[in-house]
Amino acid sequence: MTLLFGFHMPNFTFPGVPDDRLFEQVVVQARAAEEAGFDLVTVMDHFYQIGPIGPEEHPMLEAYTTLAALAASTNRVRLATLVTGVTYRNPALLAKTVTTLDVISGGRAVLGIGAAWNESEHRGYGFEFPPIGERMDRLDEALSICRLMFTQTRPSFEGRYYRIERALNKPRPIQAWGPRILVGGGGERRTLRLVARHADMSHWFGSLEELKHKTEVLERHCEAEGRDPSTIVRTVGAPVLLVEDESQAKAVLDRLPPERRTMFAPATPARAAEILQPYIEAGFTGFTFNNPTLPTPEAIGLGGELIRLLR
Repeated sequence: MTLLFGFHMPNFTFPGVPDDRLFEQVVVQARAAEEAGFDLVTVMDHFYQIGPIGPEEHPMLEAYTTLAALAASTNRVRLATLVTGVTYRNPALLAKTVTTLDVISGGRAVLGIGAAWNESEHRGYGFEFPPIGERMDRLDEALSICRLMFTQTRPSFEGRYYRIERALNKPRPIQAWGPRILVGGGGERRTLRLVARHADMSHWFGSLEELKHKTEVLERHCEAEGRDPSTIVRTVGAPVLLVEDESQAKAVLDRLPPERRTMFAPATPARAAEILQPYIEAGFTGFTFNNPTLPTPEAIGLGGELIRLLR
């Protein structure tokens, strides 16, 4: 069983770092994650900061520009958004963008995508924000178009919302069959059905019992789609907050907004390995940590200790 460890960067606010030096700190964190043994580095695809992380006025770097620059600043880690809102970009342009990232990075791009949810930034940027049913329909079509453009030379597609006509996507992706597709979200009626239909990976949050239930739902959708569920990598937001020793737990928790503190169990790498073992036994093979909880190279190094224990 191959385990996948992700380092997510939803935050671009660093104490004492002015806006014109933000990307330097992003590179420091990405390189520290790569050195620690993380497999995937991701950024949010948002234009405003989101409530659980900080005020919406906090600085946000555009996702794909940032990933392209990180491709030139790293050597091994895969690169993705966690995740792109389907309403933010035409899907053909998105496929082209991620293909270009794959070429620049030497075959390290992953397409992360979901149905979008942040109405405030849609309104601010003048993007349409249709009802959730339509956003799901758009996501279905967008996933079809992206896969076609990753795998076929001049594909065409005619949907209700999107169309392509003999679309050219050159240079071709470096990866055979194109970048892997990660669908974010665990909605049981529509999202997990689209995971079964289109995705190579899916990212969820929740308790172990909730995640086991979603696995059962996904398996039913896979049966309906004629898909082997074992071909879909299931990743989760890691429910642990890494500390060097238990005495640090309160100080580390206090760095988080109050509403997020119940989401994590403070744990040393050794204890965290024990906490994550039931998830692994349940078939979850990917764990994502983030920079609000691992904000420094030293903290990211604790993630490296955990990775070595679990591998």
